[in-house]
This record gives sequence, structure tokens and C-alpha cells, in this order.
Amino acid sequence: MVMAMAATANVAASALLPCCHSTRSIPLSRTFLAPLLLSPVALGRIVAIDAIATTHTPLCTIMTQEFLGYTLRSCRLFLKGPPSICGDETHWMLRRKTIMNESRVRHLYSLGRALTRKGIFLQDTNQKTRMQSISALVETTKEDSTGFTTFSNDGNEIRRRFLEFFALRGHIVLPGSSLVPNDPTVLLTIAGMLQFKPVFLGQVPRQVPRATTSQKCLRTNDVENVGRTARHHTFFEMLGNFSFGDYFKQDAIRWAWELAIDEFKLPVERVWVSVFEDDDEAMKIWRDEIGMPEERIKRMGKDDNFWASGPTGPCGPCSEMYYDFHPEEGTVTADLGDDSRFLEFYNLVFMQFNRKDDGSLELLKQKNIDTGLGLERMARILQNVPNNYETDLIFPIIRCAAKLAGVNYEAADDRSKRLLKVIGDHSRAVVYLISDGVSPSNLGRGYIVRRLIRRVVRMGRLLGIRGDGKGNLEGTFLPTLAKVAVGMSTEIDPDVKHNASRIYQELHGEELKFVQTLERGEKLLEQLLEEAVASEKGTSKPSLAGKGVFMLYDTYGYPIELTEEVAAERGVSIDLEGFEAEMEGQRKQSQAAHNVVKLSLGGAAAELSTMIPETEFLGYTALESDSFVSALLCKGVSILEAHAGDEVEVVLDRTPFYAESGGQIGDRGLLVTGGNTQGEVSSILQVLDVQKAGGSLFLHKSVVQQGKVAIGMKVKALVETTLRKSVQNHHTATHLLQAALKRVLGSEVSQAGSLVAFDRLRFDFNFSRPMTDMEIAQVENFINEWISLAVPLDWQIMPLLEAKKAGAIAMFGEKYGERVRVVNVPGISLELCGGTHVNNTSEIRGFKVISEQGIASGIRRIEAVAGSAYIDYVNARDNIVKQLISTLKVKADDLPSRITGLLEETRLAKSEAANLRAEVACAKVEALADSALIVGPANARVLSTSLGDVDPESLKLAAEHMLKLLGDPAAIILGSCTRGDKVSFVAAFSQKVVEHGLQAGNFVSKIARLCGGGGGGRPNFAQAGGKHPEKLTDALDQARDELKNALLHCSE
Repeated sequence: MVMAMAATANVAASALLPCCHSTRSIPLSRTFLAPLLLSPVALGRIVAIDAIATTHTPLCTIMTQEFLGYTLRSCRLFLKGPPSICGDETHWMLRRKTIMNESRVRHLYSLGRALTRKGIFLQDTNQKTRMQSISALVETTKEDSTGFTTFSNDGNEIRRRFLEFFALRGHIVLPGSSLVPNDPTVLLTIAGMLQFKPVFLGQVPRQVPRATTSQKCLRTNDVENVGRTARHHTFFEMLGNFSFGDYFKQDAIRWAWELAIDEFKLPVERVWVSVFEDDDEAMKIWRDEIGMPEERIKRMGKDDNFWASGPTGPCGPCSEMYYDFHPEEGTVTADLGDDSRFLEFYNLVFMQFNRKDDGSLELLKQKNIDTGLGLERMARILQNVPNNYETDLIFPIIRCAAKLAGVNYEAADDRSKRLLKVIGDHSRAVVYLISDGVSPSNLGRGYIVRRLIRRVVRMGRLLGIRGDGKGNLEGTFLPTLAKVAVGMSTEIDPDVKHNASRIYQELHGEELKFVQTLERGEKLLEQLLEEAVASEKGTSKPSLAGKGVFMLYDTYGYPIELTEEVAAERGVSIDLEGFEAEMEGQRKQSQAAHNVVKLSLGGAAAELSTMIPETEFLGYTALESDSFVSALLCKGVSILEAHAGDEVEVVLDRTPFYAESGGQIGDRGLLVTGGNTQGEVSSILQVLDVQKAGGSLFLHKSVVQQGKVAIGMKVKALVETTLRKSVQNHHTATHLLQAALKRVLGSEVSQAGSLVAFDRLRFDFNFSRPMTDMEIAQVENFINEWISLAVPLDWQIMPLLEAKKAGAIAMFGEKYGERVRVVNVPGISLELCGGTHVNNTSEIRGFKVISEQGIASGIRRIEAVAGSAYIDYVNARDNIVKQLISTLKVKADDLPSRITGLLEETRLAKSEAANLRAEVACAKVEALADSALIVGPANARVLSTSLGDVDPESLKLAAEHMLKLLGDPAAIILGSCTRGDKVSFVAAFSQKVVEHGLQAGNFVSKIARLCGGGGGGRPNFAQAGGKHPEKLTDALDQARDELKNALLHCSE
């Protein structure tokens, strides 16, 4: 089809040649474009014709496969053709060997991209409509005074231009990875190079020699600077080009310069660069080959311009590009660290050394390039705005927040602008985090989401946003902001829109809970202020301790500014130094926790991954194989052989054993060696687990039960068949479970973790509430019906992008290569998965949910059984039912009503027993009424005594009863010690005692601390506990004395 259209275009092109040679007064790209644009190939012909008209060059000079390859790429047609079309020769024009008018090509290049974005070639089959669309685009595509097409400087266009720039230079455009990395050394994806870390380490072979990506990243180590500076963010996009042992400094520097100057049109005089102080090679390239004036090249030390992942491992010098906002200030006193003048926008890392344990550097065999260009920073430069926040990447969110707050951003003061910037930044961050499966919680990534959400809510409240900001005080405003961020997400991460309903739901629930927390913080602040005023000494002004202020800020999300305002109204100052000390401690913890990408693998496994071939996995089709031992490890050290009783990790050249990944645990089985004609074996190793090392080596964790094993020895690898079948049942059942949940609960349900074991499966998913019994039954019914239909499974290997377009679901937390394995249960489930599965759903036999529970905010967990584990589960439950029938002497159908009756009888019996215990406690305390002290002129009654072995509830009732008997004023402290050495306290104060200034909560908490416990409650009634019964008597005596003295003092 394409060749036919190309032929048509070529004929038309030939017909135009006389006109092309005879005149240049009519721009042919506009005159003849509409009738000829039948395909991307035809556009290539038009570019060639237009070039001929410009240069009077013969057709044979232009019409080469190389140029056709370039023009096809100009149309953004993704090619995987032969090297003659897509190889390095496609770059000849960019190396300025072309003889055509470059401005004309660039104009048509822009037009081709616009046509493709409009979907004219791919979607619009109506000829008339297509021609109208093309004509309209031709008229609206303008050229500037230099003859070059004027490109849009919006963020999406900058991203596209970067990726296309490097695609035209032989880089494969790879998709960015999730914010949840497949790397235990970091919590979140914090750099564009993170997905390539195994390649840089040599753990996995490179799939491509050079690549380019747009990677969403998130860092929180500088969260307090967000909104305060022009460039700090939590969420940001890093555009990068990478070389894996391919090109190095010269090309990296040259292309960085061409990108900045030729593509993005940055004024040459505004660009500065820095190089490492000892990197003469980079200095020479910038100065002599690029032509950068030496006064705008700064040599800088290792703190600024030498990249290292850690004390050992890959490292190398950097070269950074800066934009000068004030070139009029000259070069003599220029300081690249001056944020008010310079902005670093592009960092080139030349990964050329390996730092050894002794600190010395050795050249890497494979030199790599790792670069990063901050999209927000380049947008700031090209859009000519004062800070990153006012670019089109963030400002629409800020504008929405300002509207909700009733604030005019342009006229707002600096404080309001700062709060709005924080809202804009953090709103983007939480939208993408939640989309990638991170839900708010108090642990790990979940805590980061929760903290960012709380900061947005705090900033909103400081701006005056209440409720949804539209008049509904019971509503929430975060979903409104999120809708703006989701609407801007298409070219960053298309999955965000698919996850939109879940994002809005998570934000709504979390905001409501946090508003309640804020209100509790207000109560705590009131209590702290009362204590500060009460503790005022002499003429010193009362002050809130920094620790208390920090607790309000960190635990309750109470803004420090609001704390200052409320405290000032009460005449209380704030210990800001103490607060800053607490904040600094938290910052150090945050910065130390996973904010550096560490390129180190340590130990023998690191060496093995570079010395021996990767393990070939045979386990999809075989459960046994003849293999050779490639390596042996014992306690992390390489060894040559192991003997009976040794625990050893065996690396084979090929294996049927599945290594743990994707939630599926590793296989178990045997490795046997040797043998004779009678079938006896000389060595037996029991395989207990299989793990991956370096992404490609399978470590068979084994115990030598008999004989020995040595490197080079031939072994027969035997997977335990029964266990493999069990895990396959559970893995396929997990896919069916996800499909069933989407049908029952909604398509927005997505996986948040899984475990596929021999005896059960565990599936975590995003959902905001517990499932009902009916919903669980529906899920079970779906799965068991699919099992009964005996659906055959199939799988195939395909490109990742093709798999995603087909609707394949990616497994949570997994990292995928360019080509992936897709497991298909036709009509039911399609998932990216490297695990092992049944051949037919009928092999699963049955499925049953064991439990469904919440494990974090917005995260539910299902545990279930399938296959033989399902049969065992059903049989075990059947035996229990038979035992109950025998014990209760009822039929199976009558069991529910009989058990309900027994429970009711038990409840009544417990209630009667509790009433009796309470009556006994009240009787005990009545007998002690006469022993109450009478204190002061007000005749206050004070009773502090132990009731012995009395439970807390009875102790509470006894205190209430005694308070009524003694009247007002009265103060009662009762203690008890139940079996198990648990101490209980109750404090009951009458109204007049409270008015005297005594509070039961504070008082009993202090007394309980004497017994190693604590507690609290209301001013008139409180409870506490302790764990040192031997100190109970002393504590009650002290309570009596303190109450006596306090009431005497208050009476005066």
C-alpha cells in the first residue's frame, strides 16, 4: 500500500519537474502540497521537489534512500527498516553535507509533524476532509524572517523536539519508567538514568547502543525549597540522551550545542559551560571544536563537576550548560552558582572511570554517556518567564488554585505566590504518584504521597480555601486541581487519564481525613498554649517549645505560620530555634533516605555478572534439563567446589528452574550429578530457592545432600513438578482475579503488589473501601466459570509499545525491556508477564477467596487458593463442619442459627458477669467512703486508694459511683491490679475541683508514669495504665498528697 502511494507521488513529482526548474517565485511546498499528500512517503517526495526548485539540483542527487529515510522520519513515521534507510546515513543532511535549502526542509519537517499529530494520515480516510485539513495547516504554518519554521515553545513541543532531535541521530526513543523503580536502593525514580542502571553496571547486556527518553522523576530532599526558589521541584521531567559504549565526549558535546543553539535557538552569547577542573579533553572540545569563548568556560571542582554513584563504582567528569539571564554583567566576576543570573539546564556525564576499593581510578572498558536536560528549566528559558512555576507545565494548576482561593496571581503578594507555587508543584507530584500505584500511608513511598498531599491542603487553607473552594464546605479541592494535572498528562504518561477516577477518589478521601487531623491539631495547639501560659514565670514571656511546634507541623500538618499567628494572639512566642533543630533532623533523615542512585553491586555476584554468560531459562516448556555448573558461591564468595552439608549457590548455563520475580516465588527441586548403569547418582543437591543476580544469572540456593559439586560439572536439573503446578495454578488465577475485580469493582482497579506461592496467592489492589460479601462472591463466580470453560492460554513475545497498544496490563513494580512476553487468556485477560502459567484454565480446578482486608489507605488485599490448595482448603472446612455437627448435635443447615444462639447466650452471660463485677467494685468503694480526707475550708473530699483485682471498666463505674456519693467538691483516684500485672488508674474530679484548676487527664497521666505507664482524658474524668504493680501503692500515696496540697492551695 505504502509503495503504491509512493509510486503515485513519484509520478506526480516527475510531472512537476519542469516547473520546479523554471521558477522559484512560487513556493511549491504550499502550491502543490494539498493535492499530493497521499502518504508520508509522498511528503518525502514533496520535500525533494521543493529542494530541487530551490537548488536546481538534479533529481538523482536528491532521490536517494538515505534522504527518503530522513523525510520519512521528518513525518514522524516510525521505521524499523533496513540500515540503508534507517542507518547513520540518514544524518547526512544534519552533518551539513546536503546541498538543499535547509530552511525549506525544516519548514516541511514542522508541517509533517503537525499533520501527523492531527492524525490526517492515520485516521482521516475522507479525501475531501483530509485535503481541507492539510490546506488549513499549510496556511497556519508560518516561517520567521530567517526562513526557518517558527516552533511552539510549549512544554509538549520542547519534549517532542528533544526526542526527535536525538532520534534523527540514531537514538532509539524508549518509554520512561514508572515513578516506582525496580531498584531497592531508591524509593522513587529520581533520575532519568535509573532504568539504565543495570546496563551501566554491566549486569545486563545493552539492548540498543544509544537511547533517548523523557523520564518523570520525583525528589523530596529539597521539599522546603519548593516555591521559595525559581527552580526547585518535587516532580519534574528529565530529558536525556544515553550512550552505552557507543559515542562519547565529542558527539555528546557537539549534539548538546546543536540542540541548544540550532534547535532551541538560544542566543550564543547567553550560553556558558562548566567542565571538570582536570578534564582538558572536554575543555578542548568546547573551546577549539565548538568555538566557545574561553571566558565563558568555567573549570570547576569535583563537588560540582565530577559525578560518582558512591565510594566505588562507575564515575566520571561532568560538563554542564548554563543560561545567562544577565549577560550585560560581563564575564570577569561571573559566578555560575549565582541563581539570580545563571540557570543550569543541561548536564553531560562522561562515565569513563571505575573507582576501585583503594580509591584509584581505572578507565572503563565501555565508556558511557548519561545526560539530563530539565524540561521545566528549558521551558522557563524559551517561554521567557521568571521561574519554572510560571511555565505552561505547572501554571494552569496554579491558576486553578488561585481561582479557588479568590486570588489574582499577578497581583498577589510574595507569600501568596509561594503558597500557590507549592500547590502547583505538589499537585502534579501526587497525581503521577497515585497513578503509578502509590497510595497515601505512613510508610515509605506512601508517606511521601501523604506528606505532599498534606502540604497542598495546608497551603490551600492558608490561602483561605475551605471545602471545595466553590461553596461546599464539606467538599474537597484537591480533585479539582488534579483534573487540571490529569488534563495535561497525555504526552507525559497516557496511563494517568485511565487512572483518573482512582486518583480523584484517593485525593478526596485523604483530604477529608487530613482536615479532621488539622482540626485535632487545633485542639492540641490550644492545649499547648494553655500549658505555656500556665508555666509563665515572672516577667518572661510564655513560649511554645520547638518540639511541640514541630509535632503540630509534622504530625498534624499544622502550618508554622498559622501556629505563629494564633500564638501571637495569645501573647505567646515560639521557640523557632528549637523548631528549626527538629526540622533539620528530619531533613537529614530525608536526604539520607534513597536520594542517590548507587551504581554498585558488590561481592562475587557483581564479578560473575561480567565474567560468565547469562543463564538460559528453559522452564516455560521443560521441567528438567542437562546443564553445566558455571559458578559456585558460598556466603557471597566464589568457590571451586562444595561438599556434603555445604550451603551453596549454583549458577548453571541453562536451567528449567524459575527464579523469583514478578511476585512468583522461585522453584524447588534437585540437582543430581554422575551416576552408573544401575541408575545410582553420585551427588544430590536440594534446591531450596532460586533468585536472580544482575538480572541475568540464576542463583540456585542449594544444600549438598550427597557427594560434591564443582565448576564445570554436568548436572541434571529437576524441578519439583507438584510445586510447579501449584504455583502455575496460582499465577494464572492471579491474572483471572485481576480481570474479575475489574469487572465487579470497575476498570480503575489496578494491582499494587502480589505474591504467587505454592500454597496461596496474595493480590494487593487500589480500592477505597472493603468489598462486600456479594462482591467477593461475584469475583469467585467469574473465576470459577472461566475455569469451567477450559480456556486455552497462549503467549507471545512482542515489542513493549505494541503490547501496550493491544491493551496488555503491566504488572506492578516490574521493569520491562523493549520486547516483552504477553500472556493471553483470550477474551478474559491480557497481561505482560514473565511467569509460568497453566496451559488451560481447567487445570486450576477451583478458586476460593480466603480473606479480604485493608493493608493501607486505599489499598486492599485478597488472599486466595487455587488448584490443589483449593481442594485442601475445601476439605479442611468440610471437616470443621462435620465436627461442629457432631458436637452441637444439629444438621448442617441448622448450624448458623445454633451458633448464633450460643453467641447470644455467651453475650448475656458476660454482661451479667460484668454487672456483678461492677456491683462488687461499687460495694468496695462505698466501704471506703469514710476514709476520704476532708481538705480545706471548702471541705473538699479526697480519696486515693486501690480496689485490688478489679477490671478497668468496673473501676470506672466505681469512681463515678463514689463521686456521686462524696458530692462536690471531690477528687477521686482509684487504682487496681488485675491478673497479668496490669495496673489501671481512674481519676474523677467534681466540677468545683476542675474550676480550681485541676485537670483529671493531666493529673492521672503524671501518676501513671510512676508505674511505667501513661494515659489521659477529659478535665473531669480520665483513665490511665501502668506495668509496675509493685509501685501502685506509692503512686496512690503520692496522688493523695498532691491532691491534698493542691486543694489546700486553691482554697486560700
